[in-house]
Amino acid sequence: MSDYVMTIDSDVEDAPLPSTSKSAKNVPVDEAKLDPDFVFDVAGDPYIDLTSNFTGSSDLVKTGSKPQPISVDEIIARRRLNRKRKRDDESDESEESAEEDEDELELDIEEDAEGESVEEEEDPLATSDEEDDASEEEDEAGSEVGSGDDGMSDGSSDSDTDSEEETQAQKDRKAAFFDSETGPAETHDSFLSMNLSRPLLKAITTLGFTKPTPIQAATIPVALLGKDVVGNAVTGSGKTAAFMIPMLERLLYREKGKKAAATRCVVLVPTRELGVQCFDVGTKLATHTDIQLALLVGGLSLKSQEIALRARPDIVIATPGRLIDHIRNSPSFTLDAVDILVLDEADRMLSDGFADELSEIIKSCPKSRQTMLFSATMTDSVDELVKMSLNKPVRLFVDPKKTTASGLIQEFVRVKAGKENERSALLCALCKRTFKNKVIIFLRSKKLAHQMRIVFGLLGMKCEELHGDLTQEQRLNALHAFREGTVDYLMATDLASRGLDIKGVETVINYDMPTQLAQYLHRVGRTARAGKKGRSVTLVGEADRKMLKAAIKHSSGEDQVRHRIIPADIVQTWVEKVASLNTEIAEILQEEKEEKQYRKAEMELKKGQNMIEHEEEIYSRPARTWFQTAKEKQKAGELSKLLHENGGKLQATKKAIDENKPKRDKMSGLSRRAKRRKMIMEEDKELGDSKVLNASIRAAKKAARPAKIGEPEKKPSRPVKKKQKQKSGSKKPFTGSLFDSELGQKAKATSSREGIRARKDDAVKLGKKAGGKSGAKPKKSFKGRSK
Repeated sequence: MSDYVMTIDSDVEDAPLPSTSKSAKNVPVDEAKLDPDFVFDVAGDPYIDLTSNFTGSSDLVKTGSKPQPISVDEIIARRRLNRKRKRDDESDESEESAEEDEDELELDIEEDAEGESVEEEEDPLATSDEEDDASEEEDEAGSEVGSGDDGMSDGSSDSDTDSEEETQAQKDRKAAFFDSETGPAETHDSFLSMNLSRPLLKAITTLGFTKPTPIQAATIPVALLGKDVVGNAVTGSGKTAAFMIPMLERLLYREKGKKAAATRCVVLVPTRELGVQCFDVGTKLATHTDIQLALLVGGLSLKSQEIALRARPDIVIATPGRLIDHIRNSPSFTLDAVDILVLDEADRMLSDGFADELSEIIKSCPKSRQTMLFSATMTDSVDELVKMSLNKPVRLFVDPKKTTASGLIQEFVRVKAGKENERSALLCALCKRTFKNKVIIFLRSKKLAHQMRIVFGLLGMKCEELHGDLTQEQRLNALHAFREGTVDYLMATDLASRGLDIKGVETVINYDMPTQLAQYLHRVGRTARAGKKGRSVTLVGEADRKMLKAAIKHSSGEDQVRHRIIPADIVQTWVEKVASLNTEIAEILQEEKEEKQYRKAEMELKKGQNMIEHEEEIYSRPARTWFQTAKEKQKAGELSKLLHENGGKLQATKKAIDENKPKRDKMSGLSRRAKRRKMIMEEDKELGDSKVLNASIRAAKKAARPAKIGEPEKKPSRPVKKKQKQKSGSKKPFTGSLFDSELGQKAKATSSREGIRARKDDAVKLGKKAGGKSGAKPKKSFKGRSK
């Protein structure tokens, strides 16, 4: 890799980026090149409407009993003020000089941490890669990012989903699944040639959108024909407008009137922030029309969304969970009239985490709909797309699959084996010395993002955090502050990696290397958007070689991949600084935890009071239903989490689930009778009597079977052994009639049987009559006589 990977010395990091082009005259003009000066949202921040006190969404900012969110900046400022007062008191007592007082009043981190012992305490800045790969060989560690040809040769094995070599069977399946048409017959250089209506053209012109991007020029004509679309384009290429414009154009010709009002278009997005952004784009494009839009995302008021749905909006932009909630619990809202279904970031929506919700939504939509799927890492696997019930979709891949933007420069910082704990110091050194504004820092976990936000606050850097543990109001306020430039750094999880269009992001830093290539491409796609320049910096450990090779392989140019080296003495300085903050970080986390518990107790008290005061009203409300049980929902959440941790590999996820299952006892879940039976069977098995017992059981079952229809029932044969026992025994079983038993008569072997009907097997014996001749035969025979 050394033949093309450039090295940047950290001492001259503020120098401008060198130009890689030899001469501007020799470069041909690219007609499809995006205008870097173009700004789609000229009206300002799309989140300003939701974070300001305007009447349209007043449900977001509540001023009632809802407490203000806990601010880490307030805790840090309070601690600094207390420390300052304590120092003032000590300086007055010791009568120190004025120069020393001024030095003590300064917020110097190194002086703050003097005398604090943190050796025995647990490090609160443990990275998400807590397991050190100490078993890696030292010669392998030295070849990180250093062998270009070798790294490129193994790129084919970077990911299971990244194999570009297709078998003939796969090609045949795709040919049968997709439409033979690959795009529009003619290319469009302007929106005027697409036969769009005047209200739409006016809105597009007002927004300053003059020339369509490649994905827009390919998608809009096909979508206007009502065909299903599977679209792929790099990040920041205008995919939102590519499906919004044809959707609005088709809605202009819908049936109008009160009776004809219905929800005809649904746009599904994976995150709330992306839903707000799509809603803003759609609202601005529909300014000069009568088309109504509604936003259904979590974190916002259910009542206001139900009121909006009663008006039957034409377009609904929603996250899957909230949409299903309204389908099942909001009266008069259905998807029976949906004509167009759009999945933004479709590869994420098709993953196993959204599988149950997506199948439930598809069941609610009519089969005759138009379906459009868009993503920067869109898959064309038939096995994935068949879930959407597509009808001969048109495949529009205007860019190669899984590539970075052309203006992105990728830099990689090596984290040596055994030094994983230096990641925090490396991040602080990069941000404090080089990247000082408009930086998004992606971290793997919410806990780590919050800890690094505290570190940056202690170091005096303006920072906000964006992850799932925050309320929706906090998330929108953090995005708004970052857009406006109030803060310079945004600590985010993968929640912010997809779809968000934030103007002016200069740098993206990956604290951890993602486990999936698609995840990495979406992260670095927050910069270098719409043809502009950008930079990504990734901290690469020894266990991240595979993903590093994949990232280099899918870069837009070899000259845009570089290795950044930070001097060892600077790294060591920042390691000591960050280590000196561990005690203070732990104290801030503890103080924040106590304050959260105090507020939670207040909330529970208020909840109890409301239950007492408004018990009848609360219990009179209908219970909200869900399409899954609580166990199924919990199981789906655990599966999604494990799938994310295992890099999207389903087999590894199932294996992890099997390993995490608690081992049940062999008697657990059985009744007492079943337990006794199982214990007896085990004892018989130990004694070796199982074969004899099984044979007797089979014989008993066979004897208990009923006879076949039409065959006489067989009488049970008398056992011979019992007869022998009876001869030697004293008693004989009763064989008389019921008449004898009622009179108290018991039949004996020697008793006469007079008055009893003869049986067929009784022998007839005739005796001599008095006065008669011997040997004379009687005239009649009596069967009832025994002698």
